[in-house]
Amino acid sequence: MGSSISITVNGTVHTGEVEPRLLLAHYLREALDLTGTHVGCDTTSCGACTVILNGAAVKSCTLFAVQANGGEIKTIEGLANNGELHPLQEGFWEKHGLQCGYCTPGMIMSAYDLLQRNPDPSEQEIRSGLSGNLCRCTGYHNIVKSVQFAAEKMRS
Repeated sequence: MGSSISITVNGTVHTGEVEPRLLLAHYLREALDLTGTHVGCDTTSCGACTVILNGAAVKSCTLFAVQANGGEIKTIEGLANNGELHPLQEGFWEKHGLQCGYCTPGMIMSAYDLLQRNPDPSEQEIRSGLSGNLCRCTGYHNIVKSVQFAAEKMRS
């Protein structure tokens, strides 16, 4: 038997029936076709599935969709505004903060959460803020530069 949910995702309300065991990451990817939320590990280790739920970064691979009922979610697809990249998306582009790109949506959403709480983070605060996200390609140096770029742009 399904459970009825209503979730606002990127400003749009979505209602419907879901299996109680459906993970939020799979709901976003399969029911809403928001495939920017990646599933990498299913254990909260990699952070590829990070989204913003009610103003805080969460790893959607270990939350059930029913746990987000009534909530507001922002995914990577919700960052751009009228076709203009968010400063974080622009930063990852300009400062080469990605290689394969698999971790990028989760990195950006974690960085978004960090910059909402701390608009002028130090390098160490950025590294700490992204510590729940794994990248196997970049060595993190350019990811940090990307977040610094975005922070500066968002402050000005």
